[in-house]
Amino acid sequence: MKLNSHNWKLACLPFGVVALVISLVAWASSSPINISSKAPLMAEDNSFSQTVKQVDRFFEKQWSENKITPAQISNDQLLLRRLSLALHGTIPSLEEIREFDSMQGEDRLERWTQKLLADRRFADYFSERLARAYVGVSGGQFIIFRRDRFKAWLSEQIQANTPYDQLARDLIAGEGLWTGDPETNFITAASADGNLDRNKLTGNTVRAFLGQRIDCAQCHDHPFDHWKQSDFEGLTAYYGQVEIQVFGVRQNEELKYEVEDRDTLEKRTVSPQVPFLTECLPEEGTLREKLAAWVTHPKNRRFERASANRIWGLLFGVPYIAPVDDLPAPTDLSQSEPDLLDLLGDDFRKNGYDIKRMIQIIVASKQFRLSSTSENIEPEQIERDTEAWALFPLVRLRPEQVIGSMLQSSSLKTIDQNSNLFMRGRRFFSELDFLNEYGDLGSEELNDFPGTIPQALLRMNGKFAKENGSASPLNSVGRIAQLNISDEKRIETCFLVCLTRLPTELESEHFLKQYQAEPDQRAKITEDLFWSLYNSPEFSWNH
Repeated sequence: MKLNSHNWKLACLPFGVVALVISLVAWASSSPINISSKAPLMAEDNSFSQTVKQVDRFFEKQWSENKITPAQISNDQLLLRRLSLALHGTIPSLEEIREFDSMQGEDRLERWTQKLLADRRFADYFSERLARAYVGVSGGQFIIFRRDRFKAWLSEQIQANTPYDQLARDLIAGEGLWTGDPETNFITAASADGNLDRNKLTGNTVRAFLGQRIDCAQCHDHPFDHWKQSDFEGLTAYYGQVEIQVFGVRQNEELKYEVEDRDTLEKRTVSPQVPFLTECLPEEGTLREKLAAWVTHPKNRRFERASANRIWGLLFGVPYIAPVDDLPAPTDLSQSEPDLLDLLGDDFRKNGYDIKRMIQIIVASKQFRLSSTSENIEPEQIERDTEAWALFPLVRLRPEQVIGSMLQSSSLKTIDQNSNLFMRGRRFFSELDFLNEYGDLGSEELNDFPGTIPQALLRMNGKFAKENGSASPLNSVGRIAQLNISDEKRIETCFLVCLTRLPTELESEHFLKQYQAEPDQRAKITEDLFWSLYNSPEFSWNH
């Protein structure tokens, strides 16, 4: 039947809708800001190598004093997987493994770290990790809180390597509309039903940027620390003049911060004050600008130590001192030796609060490169070695890392911002569905958490696992099954794609027997092999 112009338009309408949806998904799953992925220069100055040596010596001294033998250095393929999970939230693709293996020189791991840091995937992944510390995971009230815009802005700052102290000041003192000035979502995240919870803002600020929990001091003096209720009230008073208006977050200098006296039940005005380092308060600026300057002041060692502890935790899966937001007060360096956080924090401050530089220092240190395997067999000794950072800690992958790794293993090519629209759309929807079923760790993701039976079953029999594990011309299972290579190479490729390593001789022999026994069932055996690797403990743990 011949279509007239009207009927032709109606027939094409569904295809136009599908194209529009795919375009929107692609836009949503990628960064809205196009910034050149210029790699950060690897610090070759003496200060960089000196800090790395100081970090190594700090641990070596502890091991020597406690008669602890550290684990061996991990092989490069394991370090490649560890790095990719830490910086991109996914395992490396076969394409990336081949590229890394082709690199020459003893410094190839350092150069690869630069490459990962320059990739937009790093900024997008770390923006989610840091956003959880700043605004949590809740969507909040959409009218005045836009977590998506906040995360996109944060990703832009990380990609541009904005100094971390400047980023913190922008969050604390930011003004404007939450869509046009996304940093102000740090403020609006504390609003509910038209009321701005200034106590929540104070607690978030101190936890995120000073690494200490003072929330209980809003009602009474802290029972285990030096924080007093008056300290909490004085800090909260710096948020006393902030308002959320129709045109955004603004300062109203006519406002006074008042609290209800617990004894008299009458309102009393609280004046802004900080509990220590009063000399670090500037004389000019709004109240929030003064607070921001005090929090990030070079003399405020809590800021640099908290930053170092959080970055260390994001790379290792566990912070150096746990919980990540409940650090003890800094020691007097004139009376005691600096610890790890002092060493990293000092370099952080002296080099412009450069997050990427700190990551490079940690990755270059011996601690990041240690194996998770101990020569000791006694549980008590293994626990002792772990507490002394004499081996790399075994940590369960975060839900985002699990789904990211499953998705990447379904493709031989790298899944990133340059992937086709179909793959990016699939990633966007798959992550949403998987996280809803798997469970989200929220802002407490750096705490130790147990795995669950439903999570294991989801990896085994979930819809996404079934789709990925079924041989298809569009996924790695089908493509590997059809490759014109030996079965030995087929097995090696499966292990590289899923576990970023070659199989052991015993593993290779086991699966080779299956291929040889049923040569006409190559696709089915490859599916079974992938299923086994997906559900191995090695796949869902960082080590």
